[in-house]
Amino acid sequence: MTKGLEEYMLPCLNKQLFGIECLGCGIQRAAALLFKGDFIAAFKMYPAIYPLLLFLLFILFNLFIKIKYAEKVKIILVTLSILLIVTNYVFKYII
Repeated sequence: MTKGLEEYMLPCLNKQLFGIECLGCGIQRAAALLFKGDFIAAFKMYPAIYPLLLFLLFILFNLFIKIKYAEKVKIILVTLSILLIVTNYVFKYII
């Protein structure tokens, strides 16, 4: 990652104050890696990046084209995202 891009990233206040990462640590770096086209590194940095991206795209798509089971799809994507976020967070401190 280039130094210029890191200068614009927000620091994790939780990590600065308490010394432990929050559930969102890594999402900015993962997004930067995603925009650079490094899809595997983005997933390794923050596994929930893809379900969160799908959720965002689905919400935007659903604004223009109404989908019959939109609420169920949203619940599935949010549940998957939360599950990945929590699992990743737990594995960071176990391993």
